[in-house]
Amino acid sequence: MSKTIFRGAATALITPTTESGIDYEAYGRLIEWQISEGIDALCVAVTTGESATMSDEEQKAVISYAVEKVAGRVPVIAGTGSNNTQHAVELSHFASSEGADGLLVVTPYYNKCTQSGLIKVFETIAEASEKPLILYNVPSRTGVNIAPATYEALADNDNIAGIKEANGDITSVADTAMLTKGKLDIYSGNDDQIVPILSLGGSGVISVLANVVPKQTSELCRRFFEGDVEGSRRLQLEYLPLIHALFSEVNPIPVKAAMADMGYCENYLRLPLTVMSEAKHENLRSIMRGLGLI
Repeated sequence: MSKTIFRGAATALITPTTESGIDYEAYGRLIEWQISEGIDALCVAVTTGESATMSDEEQKAVISYAVEKVAGRVPVIAGTGSNNTQHAVELSHFASSEGADGLLVVTPYYNKCTQSGLIKVFETIAEASEKPLILYNVPSRTGVNIAPATYEALADNDNIAGIKEANGDITSVADTAMLTKGKLDIYSGNDDQIVPILSLGGSGVISVLANVVPKQTSELCRRFFEGDVEGSRRLQLEYLPLIHALFSEVNPIPVKAAMADMGYCENYLRLPLTVMSEAKHENLRSIMRGLGLI
């Protein structure tokens, strides 16, 4: 039986915020637009959604709101990872009970751990969760990298469905695909590597870019799956300047600026994040104007 949660493009969705808190009216409008644009899934309360500066109550409220608003139209994947395994278990149980379709679980950060520790952590969360996990590997943020052999050790777990791979190492992705033999869906965690990862058998992308261009990001994946590799490659390269601009400062600083320019939120971030520098913001605006986005 397939463990697949989604295939194609999932948006790592921003969370509209103001000085007063989370702007649910804007959040609802953003969700509706994403679905109308044909996005394949939504990831909420994740890095791009500024989960690191949410209280537990806010994170749970965002997950609950998204699940209710989406109402089964596309899969909702909730961010429930933590460097505190028991906290991750509790968040995973909550998100499952609220109706999330899957859970995005990042490697433990700051306290770090060994590869055997990673196996134990993910097995513990998977055993406690009612919904399947996508493991999130982003060593540039966490200081921990999941080795291909560790994915192999977890691949037969019925409640571990996939990987969001953001280590930037294509050779490592190839090794992972070889060792896991199709038992885990591999999603690109880097928007500049969607086509390369699809070419290794990847199932799609969990994307920052898709906040801004959900239709085109989904189309990039769809074309590849339908055999139009050249069309998929053209889209990857066409949006490469926008991708570079969206990562010219720490995510989600640029994408929050972009979405504010498009009218979907205020350009407001919680410390320690601060708004985008004017020079880089103007470069981002210039690229967006060239694409007809603003």
